[in-house]
Amino acid sequence: MLQRLQHLLETIYDARSGHDVQQFLLTQRRQLPRERRRLAQDEELVVVDERDGAFLGVYIDAAVLRRLQRRDPMRALDSGNIADFWTALEGVSHFSYLMWNNGHDRGVSQLELELQAEVDKYIASWWLLRAQNPGYFPRELRRVLFGRTSLADGLDASRQALYMRATRYASSFCTQLETTLSSDRPALRHAAIAALRRFYRLGSLRKLRHIDMTARGPATGAAS
Repeated sequence: MLQRLQHLLETIYDARSGHDVQQFLLTQRRQLPRERRRLAQDEELVVVDERDGAFLGVYIDAAVLRRLQRRDPMRALDSGNIADFWTALEGVSHFSYLMWNNGHDRGVSQLELELQAEVDKYIASWWLLRAQNPGYFPRELRRVLFGRTSLADGLDASRQALYMRATRYASSFCTQLETTLSSDRPALRHAAIAALRRFYRLGSLRKLRHIDMTARGPATGAAS
């Protein structure tokens, strides 16, 4: 499942990370660093500096993966599995984006990881829903993803503010993108994918600047 999600994202963005998320997967809380176990959510990207290097793991709770095996979103994404799909996809998104940037000698901020993951949840869901039902455009997707977002209990004020900012900017970007994605003209849809790929390659400050600059303009404008 996770390998298929990774392949989907890396195909959309034409950005191969060069690493297999499955090899970094953790599914049990006892595998997490002791200080992370109690407050860990169903999905966590774990980076721990150690004396002989850094430890990286992608934690996705085993129960989430079992449910996705029973109701495979790659075959039929619906209201019964979309929450678990977004949980798993967020972990894969964090992993692929971190590894891709590391391969290009670029650091990644927490805001950048969260912003990209929110965009990834939207575009991957849109991609699957259109593939599974080509005549249907999921206009309610953006509202469900961004309009019903709730923060996990136990987050401190700074983390809450970070997640809210990431969600707000992702919603703005996906709103801009939606018009071209929904077009009947292939050229406009291709332009939307090109805009996504440019956006993926921007650093966090340039991502925010691009969203602010294009908030009142077409989504396919050049990402500067």
